[in-house]
Amino acid sequence: MNPTLRPLPNKDRETPIYLKLASILVAVIATVYILFVLRETIIPLAFSVLLAILLHPVCTWLERHRVPRIGAILLSILALFVVLVVLIYVVSIQIGSFAEELPRITEKAETILDQTLTMGERYLNISRSQQVSEAKKYMINALSEGRAVLLNTLVTTTGAISTFILIPLYIFFLLLYRHFFRRFIHKAFKSVPNDQLNLLLKKIYEVIKSYLSGLFLVILIVGVLNSIGLLILGIPHAIFFGFLAGFLILIPYIGILIGSVLPALLSVVTMDSPWYAVGVIGVMSFVQFLEGNFITPNIVGSKVSVNPLAAIVALFLGGQLWGLAGLILALPVTAILKVIFDAIPSLEPFGFLLGEPVHEVAEEQAEMRKEEQETREFKKKPYRKYRNKPRKKPDGPGGQLPAVSPEG
Repeated sequence: MNPTLRPLPNKDRETPIYLKLASILVAVIATVYILFVLRETIIPLAFSVLLAILLHPVCTWLERHRVPRIGAILLSILALFVVLVVLIYVVSIQIGSFAEELPRITEKAETILDQTLTMGERYLNISRSQQVSEAKKYMINALSEGRAVLLNTLVTTTGAISTFILIPLYIFFLLLYRHFFRRFIHKAFKSVPNDQLNLLLKKIYEVIKSYLSGLFLVILIVGVLNSIGLLILGIPHAIFFGFLAGFLILIPYIGILIGSVLPALLSVVTMDSPWYAVGVIGVMSFVQFLEGNFITPNIVGSKVSVNPLAAIVALFLGGQLWGLAGLILALPVTAILKVIFDAIPSLEPFGFLLGEPVHEVAEEQAEMRKEEQETREFKKKPYRKYRNKPRKKPDGPGGQLPAVSPEG
């Protein structure tokens, strides 16, 4: 056979690395494009999956008490609907009581504006008319830009509300066909043993359930702590603003800071000193510190083990892709991806990259302690005090060792 016609080895026939990278890049771009174009359908479906997982224990409990599956699902959805209606009613009452104080807030705002104009005239040598004209110019520009943003928001919100009406229907069918979907996954991945698939599905379920149940408990604790701090400062509507900031932890890392803006502005207008606003921001920043370092890690636990860098990157990407809904869904979706990556050998490095480096830090600290212990033991050895003494010259001519006979 002509050696030039021999078949190439397998390693020479492998796909070049640049083709692999190009195919991966094309797949990622196509996925992101599909997620963006179909966001009005995918976002409600994603929230429906999360809520269905949250309602699954309630539905299972009702079924164990001999309630038919359809009835158990309807009762679970009804319970969720009642909770949402109660929350909306409480918020509307607080907003109504807040609206009653608008005249007093307006009067105080006018006083603060007059003092600001006086200070600008006294210290910056800018006349009141010039200040007012500049303020009107910037306000007109802000209103013109805000009108466009508000219009786009209303259009988006209207479309989102019309789509979010389908969420109860999605939840109903997700709970009704949950075993059907499990069998579909088994049929779709026949090469993977059913035990491994069941274990993977169980891990995903546990991650989402622990995240959602822990999140509601964290919201309750953070709302109580914020309300206590605002009540001590004497801020009006302290409970409302405290729990509003608590609900905003659905937007991780920045939610509480956003929630502190409203009570801080209200304290500037209604209280006698601007230090109350500083106190509001200080209280909520301290609560956020407790929430990020003690409350959430101990309640949510290590099942949602995504390191802070990966979480921040996921938040930015989710916000750019899906807006506010992307910020809320970023962390649970990242946790699900980590579980899937850990289960697939070829993607395990990416799961390792998303996880928290707790074991690596512990191993590094243990290695450092071992090195320190070895150093201390070396310093305690008895020959340390003799190591600087000059060596004794060997016997024999010329300082060489004496000859030794073969007999010894």
